[in-house]
Amino acid sequence: MPSFSRRDLLKYGTIATGSLILPAVYGSRAIAGSISPRVRPFTLPFRVTPVLAPKKRSGNRDYYEITMRKTRVEILPGYQTEVWAYNGLVPGPTIYQTAGRESIIRFINQLGNIDTSVHLHGMAALPQYDGYANDVSRPGYYKDYYYPNNRAASLWYHDHAVHHTARNTFMGLAGIYIVQNQTELNLPLPKGKYDVPLCLQDKLFFSNGQLNYDNQGTKGVNGDVILVNGVPWPVMQVERRKYRFRLLNGSAARSYRIFLSNGDPMTIIGTDAGLVQTPVEVRNFRIGMAERYEFVIDFAKYPIGTQIVLRNNNPSNNDEFDNTHLIMRFDVTANATDTSNNTIPSYLREVRVFTPQEIRNARVREWRFERNNGLWRINGRSWNPNRVEANPGLGDIEVWRLYNNGGGWFHPVHVHLVDLQVLSRNGQAPFAYERGWKDVFYVGENEDVRVITQFLPHRGKYMMHCHNVDHEDFDMMIQWEVGQGGPNPLGAPPQPWNPSIPTPI
Repeated sequence: MPSFSRRDLLKYGTIATGSLILPAVYGSRAIAGSISPRVRPFTLPFRVTPVLAPKKRSGNRDYYEITMRKTRVEILPGYQTEVWAYNGLVPGPTIYQTAGRESIIRFINQLGNIDTSVHLHGMAALPQYDGYANDVSRPGYYKDYYYPNNRAASLWYHDHAVHHTARNTFMGLAGIYIVQNQTELNLPLPKGKYDVPLCLQDKLFFSNGQLNYDNQGTKGVNGDVILVNGVPWPVMQVERRKYRFRLLNGSAARSYRIFLSNGDPMTIIGTDAGLVQTPVEVRNFRIGMAERYEFVIDFAKYPIGTQIVLRNNNPSNNDEFDNTHLIMRFDVTANATDTSNNTIPSYLREVRVFTPQEIRNARVREWRFERNNGLWRINGRSWNPNRVEANPGLGDIEVWRLYNNGGGWFHPVHVHLVDLQVLSRNGQAPFAYERGWKDVFYVGENEDVRVITQFLPHRGKYMMHCHNVDHEDFDMMIQWEVGQGGPNPLGAPPQPWNPSIPTPI
């Protein structure tokens, strides 16, 4: 007789009495109960992730240092959970940078037995600083990563070690990185404490409070605890004014459909790669793993004492537990203490539009995201660092068709180096809120998404992969190259760490 784990029993509806409950399924798999130790939603305060200051400034460069190490933190009340963390924090510290200034970040691997590679997701870095999957830092090694900060956007940094990305990120190796420019800062959008990064993740725990990396045979981890900035279902106290939220889906395998419990609209002002041209009012939006959306909520219209829940209407192919439809709660507790920077302009920035002629003349490539022979593949191929699947020239404009021919899964597809725009979704116009520069594209069940880009600013080899990180680890990743003669992605290897090594100058 086969044995079943607690997760299996809950998945198929078996309960302690021995009866069988057939879970209701609404495009997702409903699971009876929860697995992790219980946490009552909306009992813990919201927290802002700490900001990392540079260790040194010199000319146009800022120097940072981040150590990756195992530590224990309290995520669930009363439990100390081991995490793999950047500077001991989960999520890691937030970095703010000014467009045009360069960053050098020294990442030191002190994880004991875990290889790492750091990818600053959304940064147009040279190949050797992009977090190439095979460019791993072994324990006891460090690497200095150089970042140009050439675009204002909400980015994030996370692990990218070949075949180990899913577990490493699930255990805590993720953090937010925000680049701002003067054009954006001059807009009267909410600023300071009213401009709030949100790192959204789901986690699964064992009964002793330790993280349970149960990837369901490469499908991916779906947790039953929703975290915002590392806190389960937090409560954020807000004033009666506008707030800007920078939402990152940092989950391993869960997508979300975001909406407010009172049905009121939100205003989308930014996508993965920065501000959109004109704001878009929405009542809900879908966000896949690694996507970022920036939106504004106006709490001025609500009386003090109002409570509004940010909710999740689970998209298809996500496991639904008791409280995975809840994310966080906003409590309106005070009148505005500062009403400056409290406007959403009707025009935010110029966003290039590719001309009909550019689209007609563009080379078209098709990429099929599929599962066969037990592996996740792109065009029937798996990851091979010695093979290049496409070779656009520097400055070329191409249209890429991203096609998911499976109904049992969705794929958020990430293209490194470049920002792209959605031309069509299933032959129709893209969603209004995704009409901006993006680097991750939600390719849903049997969906066909056409995107366009110009291959700038670097030559070299880069990756494209599914950002369900278990799909990535089980080889839904390929390599493409811009032009010829670019830097070797393994050309700046990690070095043995010694605390006496000076910060580079």
